[in-house]
Amino acid sequence: MEVTGILVKMETELKAPENGGDGIARYFLRIGDERLGLNKYLDHEIQLLYRNEIRCIHCGRLTKKSYGQGYCYPCFISLPETDACIIRPELCQAHLGISRDMAWSEEHCLQDHYVYLALSGGLKVGVTRRSQVPTRWIDQGARQAIILAKTPNRHLAGEIEVALKAHLSDKTNWRLMLTREAPEEIDLIAVKHNIRDKIPEDMQGYYFDDDRLTNIRYPVKRYPEKVKSLNFDKNPAVGGKLTGIKGQYLIFFDGSVFNIRRHSGYLTEITIK
Repeated sequence: MEVTGILVKMETELKAPENGGDGIARYFLRIGDERLGLNKYLDHEIQLLYRNEIRCIHCGRLTKKSYGQGYCYPCFISLPETDACIIRPELCQAHLGISRDMAWSEEHCLQDHYVYLALSGGLKVGVTRRSQVPTRWIDQGARQAIILAKTPNRHLAGEIEVALKAHLSDKTNWRLMLTREAPEEIDLIAVKHNIRDKIPEDMQGYYFDDDRLTNIRYPVKRYPEKVKSLNFDKNPAVGGKLTGIKGQYLIFFDGSVFNIRRHSGYLTEITIK
């Protein structure tokens, strides 16, 4: 199979287990007119060739450099989806009527958000819109996640996250996430209960009482002992025998990994044998 098109982040879904246990992450790559289900291509040879062209994933403009994982500079500095609050939710001002695009913010920021705990290369705290569960957790390669708080907008979730960042990391250690199946055993329910009193007193009402865990398994047959990151800006031809997919990374037999989302907007020829 051979297909050429602009890369964008992989679509994901969580396939529910038939007899209980962990859900299985399923990956789909949209490129050209194709939507490729990648799970079935484990143990296949996959080659990705950069065709020396980058297009904005929003407007399609030709750009020399990709900003914010796939945008041209004009879109990067003007679109609501590239505003600072996407990275730092506490900066969101949509609840005050301030936004690059209020219609967009009403659909994305002024909706229920979750503050969550996850095991992804270690224990972390994060924020996501309710409609992005479990997509957000799969994108981060989380092995397990639990909801800590539920808020009516992005800003409030960000405020809670800021308070908890004094006690928990808010970053994903992507190298650890890609070199082992799961971080050390941590009781997320116990952590959730223990961290509750770190939520600001005036936000305690947003604590989420449901202690259900989401467990996720990934299509990985072989984890690398040491990660080598591949990058089109350094090498236009990458690939090898696909031995796993986790987060937004393809994992190859030789231990090299390729971040699909990092290369959003790159015109790429993909060959699968």
